[in-house]
Amino acid sequence: MNIEDIKGFLPHREPMLLLQHNWLDEEGRACGTYKVSGDEFFLQGHFPGYPVVPGVILCEIIAQTAGILVMDELKKGALSLFAGMENVRFRRMVRPGDMVQTQCVLLRASGQLIKLQGAATVDGQVCAEGVFLLMLQKKEQ
Repeated sequence: MNIEDIKGFLPHREPMLLLQHNWLDEEGRACGTYKVSGDEFFLQGHFPGYPVVPGVILCEIIAQTAGILVMDELKKGALSLFAGMENVRFRRMVRPGDMVQTQCVLLRASGQLIKLQGAATVDGQVCAEGVFLLMLQKKEQ
């Protein structure tokens, strides 16, 4: 899926729509990509003269990748919100020009709570990884 397809189910929009491609692999894992251009709003002050993608942004890209796993609920108007993160580790800097590849596997779904294992890599090296808890929440009218 390209960015226009992703907009069909993720409620995010620029500048917070960070996922550029999204697909399910042959094993049912959610996969995605994001190319760091260097012009992103979150790089403006992080860090002047030596921009580094903040770890929380990597977590957000991983969470957006997982959206394809709950696409049907998102298309019905649900929001996917962070409910928690466990054992998150940041192992490598991500800088302008890097192609971030993400992967998520569903560990458990119980009612509105989704638990998944996710990781972001650049050139095969893990940048961020952890367990992410997402809550599907209906929009209040």
